[in-house]
Amino acid sequence: MALEEEDAEATKEVAGTLEKLETRVDDFELECMFSGEHDENNALLTIHAGAGGTEAQDWVDMLLRMYLRWAEEKGFKTDILDYLPGDEAGIKGVTVLVKGHYAYGYLRSEMGIHRLVRISPFDAGGRRHTSFASVFIFPELDDTIDIDINEKDLRIDTYRASGAGGQHVNKTSSAVRITHLPSGIVVQCQNERSQHRNKDMAFKMLRARLYERGKELQAKEQEGLHGEKKEIGWGSQIRSYVLQPYRMVKDHRTNCEIGNVDGVLNGNLEPFIKAYLLWQR
Repeated sequence: MALEEEDAEATKEVAGTLEKLETRVDDFELECMFSGEHDENNALLTIHAGAGGTEAQDWVDMLLRMYLRWAEEKGFKTDILDYLPGDEAGIKGVTVLVKGHYAYGYLRSEMGIHRLVRISPFDAGGRRHTSFASVFIFPELDDTIDIDINEKDLRIDTYRASGAGGQHVNKTSSAVRITHLPSGIVVQCQNERSQHRNKDMAFKMLRARLYERGKELQAKEQEGLHGEKKEIGWGSQIRSYVLQPYRMVKDHRTNCEIGNVDGVLNGNLEPFIKAYLLWQR
């Protein structure tokens, strides 16, 4: 091999090593900012369509793809636990378990209302539409966290999974839905073929939801909710994704703006996560 070729190969190898080191340093800087009690845990990510029918359901599908791409880039594993398809297109609701070190710490910044503005692909008139979807993030709790759940307060139903099949769910009659009657919280899991395993995961989801609910109630009693902790409702979006008449993604808490909308929708969430952690500090 000629000297020039050896130099080119060496330069390429060094550049690749530097890029990997830069990524590791960036990740380390972010992780140094994590201060939450359960930031190191896995995360339960739930997305629900807001008002708007097919438009909002398609927006949920887009958000799901964005988070799955982000998780893949981070080297996190994902399991779709529950999947309710839309009437014509998209998804009404979906729950994903994101498994990886600091998964919850990264994703908790995403909790809130996400707003999309675009020319609708479902509108023959080519009009601009605004769609909303809610994103909820909960930590997967280990067995050391004691959550008091009275079985008398639960309604447990089994049903046949109705998702898209294949990559999303196994179509069996082993799906489990648990309703916590005092709070009205409903969780469901249809990912596994075993009803027992679906029930175990549904209980994990319920424990996480009840834990977060307890923290919110405690915060309300002590000092009220602030910023991102306020009750999630339409009109209180945390982030807007505008595709028309201009192209911009803006986080309304941190004022972080990115013009590369396609990049964000393909999973480039790091600038928003870092801005959120700095803003929170």
